[in-house]
Amino acid sequence: MNQEQFIEALKEKGINLSSTQLQQFNKYYELLVEWNEKMNLTAITDQPSVYLKHFYDSISMAFYVDFSKGQSICDVGAGAGFPSIPLKICFPEMEVTIVDSLNKRIQFLTHLSEQLGISNVHFVHARAEEFGQNPIYREKYDIVTARAVARLSVLSELCVPLVKKDGLFVAMKASAAQDELLDAKKALNILGAEKSEEYSFTLPIEDSERSLFVFNKVKSTPKKYPRKPGIPNKAPL
Repeated sequence: MNQEQFIEALKEKGINLSSTQLQQFNKYYELLVEWNEKMNLTAITDQPSVYLKHFYDSISMAFYVDFSKGQSICDVGAGAGFPSIPLKICFPEMEVTIVDSLNKRIQFLTHLSEQLGISNVHFVHARAEEFGQNPIYREKYDIVTARAVARLSVLSELCVPLVKKDGLFVAMKASAAQDELLDAKKALNILGAEKSEEYSFTLPIEDSERSLFVFNKVKSTPKKYPRKPGIPNKAPL
C-alpha cells in the first residue's frame, strides 16, 4: 500500500488526512526504520507493508468504534505504538496512555511523540499486571485496546481491569479469533465484560483476515484481578 492508496482507502472510510497528518505518518515510518536498526521493534520495515499492516491495520479499529469524542484510550503492550499512535494521529483529541514492559520501547515512543508533535500521550514502563492493580490507572479508561499481545483469555485479564464501568475493551485479532472468543468466555464473565459487537473484515490489497471484538464493561472487576505478573499467561482464567 503506497501513500496514495493509504490516503484513498482512509477517505473511503470517512477519514480525511491533512498534510500535517500525512507528514506525521511519514516521520513515523522514518523513525520506525531508524530505531529498528538499534532495537527489535518490528519485522516489517518496507514502506508499503508498514502503511498497510501497521498504519492502516491500526486505524481500521476506527471504522467500527467512534474515536471522535476525545476519549481516554489505554493501549496495553503497544510495542512500536500500534494501534494507538496511528489512531492518535487521525484523532488528535484522544488522550492516549501506553503501557509496555520494555523500557527501550517506551524510550522510542517518547522520542516518537516528541518528533511527531503530538500531545496528551503518556507512556508507562510497567508489567500490565502491575499496571492494572495501580489505583491511578485501574478502571480509569473509556477504551482499552491491544493488538497481537496474547490470547484473548489472557488479554482480557490484562485489559478489562483498566476499563471504567460502561467503557469498552476492544480486541484486534487475526485468524483463530472464534476459538479464542470461546476460550475467553469464562474470563470475560469473571472480569465484568460482555461482548457487544463483533466485526470481520479483510485488509485491502492482500485480503488477510481480521476480527474485531468489542466488549462492554458491565460491572467492576474483582480486586484480585489482574493476578501477579506471569500468572495470567501460565494459568488463564
